[in-house]
Amino acid sequence: MRRWRKVKILATLGPSSSDKAKIKALSHAGADVFRINMSHTDHPSLRRMVNTIRAIEEEGSRPIGILADLQGPKLRIGTFADGKIELTAGDSIVLDSDPKPGNQKRVYLPHPEIFEAIEPGHRLLLDDGKVRLRVTKASETRATAFIEAGTALSDRKGISVPDSTLGFSALTDKDRSDLDAALDAGVDWIALSFVQRPEDLAEVKKIARGRALVMAKIEKPQAVERLAAIIEQSDALMVARGDLGVEMPLERVPGIQKQITRAARRAGKPVVVATQMLESMITAPVPTRAEVSDVSTAVFEGADAIMLSAESASGAFPVEAVETMDRIAIEVERDPNYPSIIYAQRTEPEATSADAISAAARQIAETLHLAAICCYTASGATAVRAARERPLTPIIAMSPIQSTARRLSIVWGLHCIAGKEPGTMEEMVDRACQVASSELEATPGQRIIVTAGVPLGTPGATNMLRIAFIGSHGGDSLKT
Repeated sequence: MRRWRKVKILATLGPSSSDKAKIKALSHAGADVFRINMSHTDHPSLRRMVNTIRAIEEEGSRPIGILADLQGPKLRIGTFADGKIELTAGDSIVLDSDPKPGNQKRVYLPHPEIFEAIEPGHRLLLDDGKVRLRVTKASETRATAFIEAGTALSDRKGISVPDSTLGFSALTDKDRSDLDAALDAGVDWIALSFVQRPEDLAEVKKIARGRALVMAKIEKPQAVERLAAIIEQSDALMVARGDLGVEMPLERVPGIQKQITRAARRAGKPVVVATQMLESMITAPVPTRAEVSDVSTAVFEGADAIMLSAESASGAFPVEAVETMDRIAIEVERDPNYPSIIYAQRTEPEATSADAISAAARQIAETLHLAAICCYTASGATAVRAARERPLTPIIAMSPIQSTARRLSIVWGLHCIAGKEPGTMEEMVDRACQVASSELEATPGQRIIVTAGVPLGTPGATNMLRIAFIGSHGGDSLKT
């Protein structure tokens, strides 16, 4: 089932989309990868959803990626004697380590790491930014803050500290348990929340040991500041605009989205744009014009994937949301301005054989109007480098490893195929021609370009480029 667009769609599963019929409908509507949010999913439900997706994958003979999104640390204040308090801008309030219920003057903050990190002048944001405090005094057990904005505060509201780097791991005990369960279930990607520094990724990668790739969620100012180092350590990035919009001024988020997207593209790492893309479709069958424009911007920018959260997980119109996103993406990629915008951001190839061959394959394919670029890849690196070039020519990523094909399903422009590894060069070229004919409707006489590593089966050794003609039976008619 070929997609008629390059950008991929990542759909979150939840109460509105957890049974087989609905997941299958989402896949047919255009979902390429499914996200399982571990903030709301127990381990039996995780295994059931993974098994359901694998059954649908087998029926459709098309690799489907699965991403498990870890919850990350949840920082919250304590309770109040009366359940809530009223706030007045200009007043002061104390946050301390005393577990007694709070009152109009003070509130319990059960996170010593925050006290260790904050300093006078730092901001404290509560209840998704509805309450804004500014620290005036701070010690290891107590902080006094000036109320800048907000009218009320109730029990257990979340707190964020955008100006402080907190000294604890991005992995909580719950996350470690969820990570083990996700790896045992066989997910393809792990999304890590609360990333502040590149070291936060090390523990997850050590536990995963290659069984799943790791996606860093960029949702904190500290991560934006250390973006280059985080990109180097991660396998992919997610622009988590919801939390970014709480911890940073909202007007900065669009620019940061472009910064992250372009940095990931330069590095050849997949990047996902997430949060509130079609938010109104949680309750309405059609999106707003502004939401359509928002999705279009991410597609024009060359993001690898665009994500639906509550729209597909708990909304009233999950399938319609995926169909709408699919239509928007297809229309953007048909726009006459799309190629020039994508080309303007292209990065020069690095001084490696894989990059040189990928750049040459793109140029040859577009100059000769070839039907497809076919990449044989064991690790996935060859196909990712081909996608980094953002060619107009369709890319077929062929791998003998099913897990590789599933992981690549999140990458821009890749039509992924898992199958038996060819034994010889001639078998490889014939197989590429057959797939281009059957999957992309390439016709006899058209040409494709094939890239691979020789000897075959050597990971990370892309060193071969070959042009082949499609014969009357789909195979290579001329051994070019």
